[in-house]
Amino acid sequence: MNELPLGRSPQMAALMPGGALVRADYDEVGVTKAWERLLEGKHETKRQTLPVRSTIHDSWHRCAEGGIDAQRNEAPIETDRDAVEALTRGSSELLEAATRPFSMIGRMLDGTGAMLALADSDGVLINVMGDKRTVFDGMDIHLGIGGKWTEDVVGTNGIGTALWTGEPVFVHAAEHFCAGIKSWTCAGAPIRDPFDGKVIGVVDLSGHPDIFRPHNIALVAAAAREIERALADSQTAERLRLLEAFIASANNYHASDGLLIIDRQGRAIYHNNVPLPEGRRLGETVRQGGVNCWSPELTGSGFLDSVATSLPETMRNCDVCPLELDGDIRGAALVFPKSVSGRLVSIGNRASDRLKEACAQIIGESGALGAAVEIACRAADTEDVTSLLIEGETGVGKELFARLIHAGSRKSAGSPFIALNCGAVTKELFGSELFGHVPGAFTGASRDGKAGVFELASGGVLSLDEIGEMPLDIQPFLLRVLEERVIHRLGDSRARSVDVRLVASTNRDLKQEVAAGRFRRDLFYRISAVTIEVPPLRDRGDDCLLLLDHFNRNMADRRGVSPLRFTNESLDAMLAYQWPGNVRELRNLVERLHLLARNPLVAVEDLPAEIADRQPIDGALSIEADTHVLSFAEAERQAIITALSAEHGNLSKVAQRLGISRPTLYRKMDQFGIKRSYA
Repeated sequence: MNELPLGRSPQMAALMPGGALVRADYDEVGVTKAWERLLEGKHETKRQTLPVRSTIHDSWHRCAEGGIDAQRNEAPIETDRDAVEALTRGSSELLEAATRPFSMIGRMLDGTGAMLALADSDGVLINVMGDKRTVFDGMDIHLGIGGKWTEDVVGTNGIGTALWTGEPVFVHAAEHFCAGIKSWTCAGAPIRDPFDGKVIGVVDLSGHPDIFRPHNIALVAAAAREIERALADSQTAERLRLLEAFIASANNYHASDGLLIIDRQGRAIYHNNVPLPEGRRLGETVRQGGVNCWSPELTGSGFLDSVATSLPETMRNCDVCPLELDGDIRGAALVFPKSVSGRLVSIGNRASDRLKEACAQIIGESGALGAAVEIACRAADTEDVTSLLIEGETGVGKELFARLIHAGSRKSAGSPFIALNCGAVTKELFGSELFGHVPGAFTGASRDGKAGVFELASGGVLSLDEIGEMPLDIQPFLLRVLEERVIHRLGDSRARSVDVRLVASTNRDLKQEVAAGRFRRDLFYRISAVTIEVPPLRDRGDDCLLLLDHFNRNMADRRGVSPLRFTNESLDAMLAYQWPGNVRELRNLVERLHLLARNPLVAVEDLPAEIADRQPIDGALSIEADTHVLSFAEAERQAIITALSAEHGNLSKVAQRLGISRPTLYRKMDQFGIKRSYA
């Protein structure tokens, strides 16, 4: 084993023999002494303060308090071939998603002394590849398929500690808790399920200490994100196929029934007349009931019985239909009678009224916007997501998403929502605004002291807008607060606990900011585990018309006048415009038109020059009020045009008025060449 020599201090040369890089802040003697002191006092009730990184400090204490054998030399491992095959079968979705990044990285590791490992949510390795000698050496400590690497069995390590913290971590040499693993270094990054944000596995890069490089953690984090993207793509495709399978078999389903469609993991992928939180809870009940659609014995009636018996007693009278794809059962449709679904709606309404109200503030029907809202709702509904990032151009409405997260949080009733625009705070006052200060902490400080936004937001949500503007020297303090949930006011040694969900937002590309050295990489990974991308208005199709109608009516109500009307030409111009200022620019335009328009009918010449000069995106047909109906087809065409005008371009309401589905409406509009606009 190429173990680092004891006594190598950070003041000594940064390069080991052979050119291997050593962490500049790593003192093997100091770390080893700290570990020995911990073991000597591990039965004390009061925690010792150790001179190691906070991540290692906290992990060591968990291990000591949990009774982990510090002299352990290896992880436990499952050697039964059938059990290992069952294990990998159960993780087939994760393994498939990891195929591409693992094959690309694995080929490059040969001869480097490093190996790549994939662990499932239980910390059990399900795939390893890389340098052949290192893979062979790894079996000495059971770092191979079937080995279990959670903290509660083998102490501090890249896999187990990443699972525990939910964040990318590295553990170097003597920082491991168990003595037999201290001749290794590892970096692990959690993999989150795109569906609900839960940690479902870990990517780990391991080897002997001389492989350590500062960018190892970035490599595994990038691999984890690539796996998450592959999972998202496969889940989306599977969800669509399951919906198609249900539609093809839904002979006795009525629109008034409650419907819940679950995938092979018990995840609620579709719901109707069943509130989303209730649907997820039912799906979770099915998952806890042990349903596994890959099990060969759960086919036909066996699968139906297994799902049905996992449901609560009050739900047992629902119809459970298996959904097959390519000859395999990959999910199930649960159809509830109207009486049962009505009770679920009543229960869900009480829990989700605030969330519905917040969602209603986000106007639009485009797929891109809907995807962003769905991620926000999922993140809000789980307590596991304590920080997230909202990305989007200026004016897209990022604060509305931050408020949606707050409204969807389980403690949102009466809990604070505090917003701070980082771009509006001077560098000198950043620390005081974030963490507060005691009386006289600095020149100009309040005589009574002041609480920072973290204290004010405790128990609720803190929205940090334009986080990319935060000074680089403040970012480590923010990271520490997010990890430790403790703040110190400026000038005060007393620690104050805070319970805050952080919603950071930015109009910058933080990845580029990290690459340019203007934003800390570790802070970026901490806040971006769940990222919501709010699309620009130009990518949202007809949402422009829905927002126009919304702002028009709101402004009219405020002024006590009738809403403005718009000619087809003016609507075409607005649809063709790129809206660099996004929703904010559109809202400002409506306010301007209400103040300056010469008459209630807005023509294209009433629009600003940058909008009026644009050409329509396609040819809109002029509609004469007295168009003569010549045929049944022409009557259909005129009915759609009339409904569009009456509902001001709201396609959902138009379809409802006409008694047809939205896909049918789209097809008819395309058939008759009708522009999606109103006059």
